[in-house]
Amino acid sequence: MSDEIRRVDRTLIHKGTIIEYYVDTMELPGGSHAKWDFIKHNGAAAVVPVMADGKILMVTQYRNALERDTLEIPAGGLNPGEATDAAAARELEEETGYASSDLELLLSLRTTVAFCNEKIDIYVAKNLVKTHQHLDEDEFLNVGAYTLTELEEMIFSRKIEDSKTIAALMAYKVKYGI
Repeated sequence: MSDEIRRVDRTLIHKGTIIEYYVDTMELPGGSHAKWDFIKHNGAAAVVPVMADGKILMVTQYRNALERDTLEIPAGGLNPGEATDAAAARELEEETGYASSDLELLLSLRTTVAFCNEKIDIYVAKNLVKTHQHLDEDEFLNVGAYTLTELEEMIFSRKIEDSKTIAALMAYKVKYGI
């Protein structure tokens, strides 16, 4: 008998496009067993793109899970072997049509620790240079620039509900004393 919780089995239930769903058999203290859900995610990167005037570039896109458009910071999944700073730079240009060689890691977050291992590294991008968008075939989004005050108001009025976006914007405000 152990006082620790440990996984004794992991069964793949479904492999999707961006996640894998497993059922884990866990041995609990005292020797009993329980079934726990586990979602494997390969990770992501996101970016807070800050324009020269201090406004932040945001993207509006349709999210199937919510069946509506959301306002978010640019973000996307990691390609195999891709570093998160490279992914953040790639997503910035793909989604907004701006590039930056001035990326600074702001924070790392785990989106849903109860059942998923997804980790998102979030960067701040400054000294933006206009290029052009490179949207994926299934991406349809609009880009807009907002003041941090406008974005905060949207957070507290529940127009912005995306956790990575809220965490990133609040961390940006605190770190840079804006």
